[in-house]
Amino acid sequence: MGFKIIGDSCLDLTKEMRREPYFAMIPLTLMVGDKSFIDDETFNQKEFIKVVKNSPECPKTACPSPEMFKEAYGCEEEDVFVITLSAALSGSYNSAVLAKSLYEEENGKKNICVIDSQSASSGQLNIALFIKALCEKGLPFEEVEKEALSYRDRMKTYFVLETLDTLRKNGRLSGLQAFFATKLNIKPVMGSKKGTIIKLDQARGIQKALKRLADIAVQEAGTTEDKRLVIAHCNAPERAAYMKEIFCSLAKFKDIVITDTCGVSTVYANDGGIIVAL
Repeated sequence: MGFKIIGDSCLDLTKEMRREPYFAMIPLTLMVGDKSFIDDETFNQKEFIKVVKNSPECPKTACPSPEMFKEAYGCEEEDVFVITLSAALSGSYNSAVLAKSLYEEENGKKNICVIDSQSASSGQLNIALFIKALCEKGLPFEEVEKEALSYRDRMKTYFVLETLDTLRKNGRLSGLQAFFATKLNIKPVMGSKKGTIIKLDQARGIQKALKRLADIAVQEAGTTEDKRLVIAHCNAPERAAYMKEIFCSLAKFKDIVITDTCGVSTVYANDGGIIVAL
């Protein structure tokens, strides 16, 4: 096995993928008030959601240390690909880059490619699966790196929030805006631009917002038969299945992957959130 794909814990692998030897995860730390959670295999999503809902304080996250990434780079595989949260949203990318310098100072040159996903969750997973496919074809490290960065730049990420609580607690909405948006049941359709979150549209009610998300994603994707669709959900498997049905009614895809969010994505997506990468 000549390659390893390392992600911070916003790389929302499925349970099956977590058992594959190609992948490794570097956990972030989640904090709600005086409680801390390590975003690894011990993370209990339902417990965490309950703690967040009962807390007056906004949950926070802390990125992995460079030392944690550096240790992971010491794997036996020759080619190492690292996929992090958007550098515009987290310090995870900077930690991974610094870790590469520290590792090579101590151990010499190694094929380590650190990629700022300019995304999160399903976007990171989409890139990871693309890299895995290229590596399994036996492409050289430099070509995989080039193709992966090009793929990242073509891919787009979208999400719909069930609740505005995290935005409100983070001071992203005034209390008045949050009140009216909640009362009117307005759901924002969000996207990203080079890793920065942007608003694309809005709709009244979650079902209409999800449909609008799919419409926008398919329209922007153009040809989809050669593309992989990744749907991440936060404690909402039925909603993810509904999203799959909507997308399949609009277009054909090479592959569709559904996964549940790990801890970091759960913090920001909130209970019921949907994150799509295409």
